[in-house]
Amino acid sequence: MLSQEYHMRLTNRPTAATANRTPGSGRRWFLGAVGAAAVGGLAGCVSLPTVLGDRLDGTEEVSHFQNGLRRLGYYPDETVPDSVSVNWSFPVNYVGHTAAKSSPVPTPDRETIIIAGDSGWVHAYTPSGELQWSTLTGATDLGFHGSPAIVGDTAYIGGYDGDLYAFDTDSGDIVWRTRANDLHGALAIGSSPAFHDGTLYVVSEYGSPSTGTIWAIDPNTGEPLWYDDRMWGQPHPSPTIDLETGRLVGGSNDGVVYGWEFPALEYTWEYQADADGQERAGGAFREGAEIKGTVAAYDGYGYVGSWDNHFYCLDLEDGSEVWSFETGASIMSNPAVDVAEGIVYMGSDDNYVYALDAESGEEIWSTNVNGRVIGALTVTAETVLAGSYDTHLYALDKETGDRRWRVENRGRVTSAPVPVDGRIYYAERAAFSNYYDDDPETTILEEPGHAYCLVADD
Repeated sequence: MLSQEYHMRLTNRPTAATANRTPGSGRRWFLGAVGAAAVGGLAGCVSLPTVLGDRLDGTEEVSHFQNGLRRLGYYPDETVPDSVSVNWSFPVNYVGHTAAKSSPVPTPDRETIIIAGDSGWVHAYTPSGELQWSTLTGATDLGFHGSPAIVGDTAYIGGYDGDLYAFDTDSGDIVWRTRANDLHGALAIGSSPAFHDGTLYVVSEYGSPSTGTIWAIDPNTGEPLWYDDRMWGQPHPSPTIDLETGRLVGGSNDGVVYGWEFPALEYTWEYQADADGQERAGGAFREGAEIKGTVAAYDGYGYVGSWDNHFYCLDLEDGSEVWSFETGASIMSNPAVDVAEGIVYMGSDDNYVYALDAESGEEIWSTNVNGRVIGALTVTAETVLAGSYDTHLYALDKETGDRRWRVENRGRVTSAPVPVDGRIYYAERAAFSNYYDDDPETTILEEPGHAYCLVADD
């Protein structure tokens, strides 16, 4: 629960976003006349019951996208079976939107799996495949593409309606809903929230002009506490928090990785990938270096790919480039890092999964998975899991890159594969025919995209 002191510190102090901005800089100014980060209460926001205070005590019972604040996709205690089969599946995705799909996230007690879909539904299943509840939200156009952060018995997720939702994981009730208008007219929230020390952090995106804002949110009420709106280019990546270096970082479609001091939330650096495309937002930035994936933070460094065909290692202290690795196409997937071995695994639109030495960027191996890799990678005790545009989920030996197995699905696999107690959960896109035709009337939904649970073969 937020202390009064921390709440006052966030809402009353000037922010670096204001202090560093000069007239004519081209960055989008804070909206309204409230100044700095003095944000008012939320209209229509329902307060959480008193019991939520107990749910939010401490931070050890938290489940995040990519398994933590550092977004490493690292599951060292999980093992992947030698062969697998589908234990259960159900339809969840129906929309042709090309963003990666929301990834399943287990509740901290591992008794429930929360799965959000692109038609606005959020579902809860037991590991054995029993439906607990399904809740329809207002995000019925493009639904959800970010994944929830689950704190105790509450799941937080942003939708492509621009709203931020809190769900009771036992009942599926919407406990509060922060409207897009209360987030300065957000167009969408494609990022996955991060929770630390009684505060929620999430990135929202905007149109006209194409910009983004990172928010600190009170998880009890959904009330904004602080924001910085300096980002350009409708950012999709999730905020990454590295407590070791004291940094909060996130990338955007302007090809920039932004860094803030944490928990002070003072803006400290930005890194610009090589963008040489068409001018956007009146010349504020150029296309060509979009950063779609979330930064993985390891040993003081941040790892992220760009649409300029390069994968970068950045020093989180000052944002400087340490090394880069070039692939044959753009990169938009989230990497995974094996902390014990010091190896970064990343996927590219060139159809390859790569293993790179985290310190030097030297290639250890690469494996062709027969399709673009745009979803998040996962690394376990012995295996790298990666979804492919060829409609398969791949399990690769993490030391050699050799294929252990692959599972064929209906649509392109673009969520993170999530291993929990011997089961593997993931989701795919819907399968369409004639999707890239100029005439949208000829595009046909052949099959909805499913969420899957894999188990070991008997």
